[in-house]
Amino acid sequence: MKRIVSVSIGSSLRDHSVEIDILGERYLIQRIGTDGDIKKAISMINQLDGKVDAIGVGGINLYLTGVENQKYVVKEAIPIINAARVTPICDGSGVKNTLEYSVINYLNKNNIIPLKDKKVLVTCATDRFRMTEAFIENNCQVLMGDLIFALGIPITIKRINVLKKLLKVLMPIISKLPFKILYPTGNKQSENNNEKFKKYYDNADIIAGDFHYIKKYMPKSLEGKIIITNTVTSDDVNLLKNLGVDTLVTTTPNWDGRSFGTNVIEAIILSNLKKKWLDLKESDYNLMIDKLSIMPRIVHFKVD
Repeated sequence: MKRIVSVSIGSSLRDHSVEIDILGERYLIQRIGTDGDIKKAISMINQLDGKVDAIGVGGINLYLTGVENQKYVVKEAIPIINAARVTPICDGSGVKNTLEYSVINYLNKNNIIPLKDKKVLVTCATDRFRMTEAFIENNCQVLMGDLIFALGIPITIKRINVLKKLLKVLMPIISKLPFKILYPTGNKQSENNNEKFKKYYDNADIIAGDFHYIKKYMPKSLEGKIIITNTVTSDDVNLLKNLGVDTLVTTTPNWDGRSFGTNVIEAIILSNLKKKWLDLKESDYNLMIDKLSIMPRIVHFKVD
């Protein structure tokens, strides 16, 4: 049996494990949260190193990707990267840039969610750059909420060229900041300020991006909205249903009631390829995604 472990800086309340068959082999997949404790995550990775087939890192990016695919190492993540010396380790960024792009095109091409002229709020386009490009290519009206959701500044970005210019200036600075400033970790993942940026949710047909960012300022009603995200628990699904969401799409599949993060999918891919994480190319991801038959989870809460 192969074992994949996702060590997350997020809340341990979201922990889950599942056994599934992948390509004719049994897999044990586990998600273990450290409640925002990076030292605990490092210690855990040390203990798992050499004993599991691949390690995914959740709740923190090991790298931030800038313009022209330039990578910036997150300073706080360096000890995490170095904690695994034998077992392959990854953060899911490669899957974000391939799987999520193809999922958006799949939804439109198959008329599951016709995208033309849809108003889309992408919570953080820096984290979901290729997804954002897919929305734009499918003629959506896209608002990028990077300044809102990462920094709390009530300004949206409407043009991707503006985002690219900001990234050139800000990425070297952002990569050196404590990650908890940019992204909710530990117990912060359970907090919600549901009125602060309500108007941006209200004006969107589709709200897309990391679920913790979506939840961060999620209003008390999401009546008729479409949510496109990745990591949700059964409790999250019930919450979205009760808030009036029309359709939920998770770019990663549903395994035993849980959609795991992109870092888990990437760790599975690594466990099947004899390559280092940073040596993987887009073609490697696309080949394995097809081979693994990874399909999005689509839940229509409201059926006519």
